[in-house]
Amino acid sequence: MADLTFNKIAGAVLATCLVIFGLQNLTGILFEQTPPAKPGYAIAISESAGGAAEAPDVPPDWGTVLPTANVQHGQDLTAKCASCHQFDPAGTNGTGPGLYGVEGRPPGSHPGFSYDQPMQDFAKTHKVWTYDLIYQFIKSPQNFIPGTKMTFIGLKAPQDRIDVIAYLHTLGSSLPIPPPNPKAAAAAAPASNSAAAVPASNSAAKS
Repeated sequence: MADLTFNKIAGAVLATCLVIFGLQNLTGILFEQTPPAKPGYAIAISESAGGAAEAPDVPPDWGTVLPTANVQHGQDLTAKCASCHQFDPAGTNGTGPGLYGVEGRPPGSHPGFSYDQPMQDFAKTHKVWTYDLIYQFIKSPQNFIPGTKMTFIGLKAPQDRIDVIAYLHTLGSSLPIPPPNPKAAAAAAPASNSAAAVPASNSAAKS
């Protein structure tokens, strides 16, 4: 009797194992997944049309852009400079030198201001602040004159710099506005991002 009971129990355990084993195989067959050849997700990236290189940021034709630049916009932009620079006719110095009459002035020469060594070195090879030099300098002072203590990040938009230069031209500038050069204008004409333009020549001091 005991042997019969043991056989029944052993048979039940064996049958249970067979059922479990069978279910595992059946599940694997029903839900079999083939791993991808390469793990990860495929992300489609569309290339931008054209693929043209960005146009170089070169100084514009000043005879073309200054007469139609937005002087008021340029003055508004100089609010970013007001913490260091003054624009009054007295040439008052602040943290930076006074900027009245800076156009046409020799670099590093404003009376009463102590210039850093990089600016003094720059002054040795550049006689005056021309439109081109100011245009390049205020884009990124640290890149144009490495080591200068002027930490202003700069004006990246070409039209912003043109408008600031047009405003500075109204502040005792000794640089005349040259006649337009159509060839130069066609080669380096930045897109305007200003509002309606206010002619710089109307209020500019020329010499």
